Amino acid sequence: MIVFLLALALQGGFQDPADVDFLPPGAVAVAPDTPPLAGRVQVIHWPGDEHRVERVLRVLEVHHRLPALPDGLPTHARIYLAPDRERFDLLTGGRVPEWGAGVAVPSLDRIVIPLFSSPWGDPWGEDRTLRHEWAHLGLHEYMSGLRIPRWFDEGYAQIAAGSWSVEEAWRLRIALASGRAPPLDSLSLNWPRDQGSARIAYLLSATAVEFLRGRAGDRGLEVLLPRWREEGSFERGLRLTFGFTTASFESAWRSHVTRRYGWLYLLSQSLVFWAILSILVLFLFHRRRVRDRERLERLRAEELPDDPAYWIWAADRVKGVEEGEGGERGPTGGGRRPTGASDDSPEGGEPLDHSGDPR
Repeated sequence: MIVFLLALALQGGFQDPADVDFLPPGAVAVAPDTPPLAGRVQVIHWPGDEHRVERVLRVLEVHHRLPALPDGLPTHARIYLAPDRERFDLLTGGRVPEWGAGVAVPSLDRIVIPLFSSPWGDPWGEDRTLRHEWAHLGLHEYMSGLRIPRWFDEGYAQIAAGSWSVEEAWRLRIALASGRAPPLDSLSLNWPRDQGSARIAYLLSATAVEFLRGRAGDRGLEVLLPRWREEGSFERGLRLTFGFTTASFESAWRSHVTRRYGWLYLLSQSLVFWAILSILVLFLFHRRRVRDRERLERLRAEELPDDPAYWIWAADRVKGVEEGEGGERGPTGGGRRPTGASDDSPEGGEPLDHSGDPR
């Protein structure tokens, strides 16, 4: 699953606090003395978070190498573990949205990780956040102050952190189909501040860098980054390496996303498939219940009542015959005149046969 990070790759103007070696009151700095992190990393924390320091160092020891960059980058990193919002804002200048999970400030060699909230409920989110911000520092140090398109910066960090997953691409397909996916160049000028739009922006960035990597593997990025640095321009480095202008690249990338993550792919994803199937089953169940209810109401309207009028009339006739068995005999002999015969017989007292029918 994809983890969304706010890595503020601020190039300047962030002067609070201005000291690169800033040590907040009450904080403790820990520096590993063994390779591959010796002389490169300091972890600044507050008392009580020592176990988090150990975890940070374990993660970086395993994932210190960055894709397509020389080993040993970044050469300097000060990682702050902020225990609360107040100290997080102090270290980041208070410019991070509430949903932000981490901050990188390359101009200060700084990474700030909040310990007071879990990034989007992901149990491994803190590790991926750290790797994401680590990648920002390494990329910016290698590019030596050159302008890095924001989509490439964020996409590279997503790939380096292992945060990108194709299972998340269906969200991007829906965004493209609904017209909510902004152009890549717009992301370089204005990164979204609301969480929903930022989610799409991270997906755009990750798939764009993954598209480049898919054309030549990691080797393509290993060629692109040095050429970019030598030429001093992303546009020229991209053209020399992949034959794209930025405009033609975006066109090819969008076509790739549409083909790769089309509606068939969307429906094939288990989460989406079962969600749609569940909705369909509930709809059919509801329709069936409505139809059965209507059918039952029609049957009830058409069925005979428990005591129809002619049943009551026949029962009264039989009762009348039984009650008249002890009366006087009729004129034909053997039979008895039923009680109430004067009421039921035709005028003149026409006799009845043994079946009770008039002769």
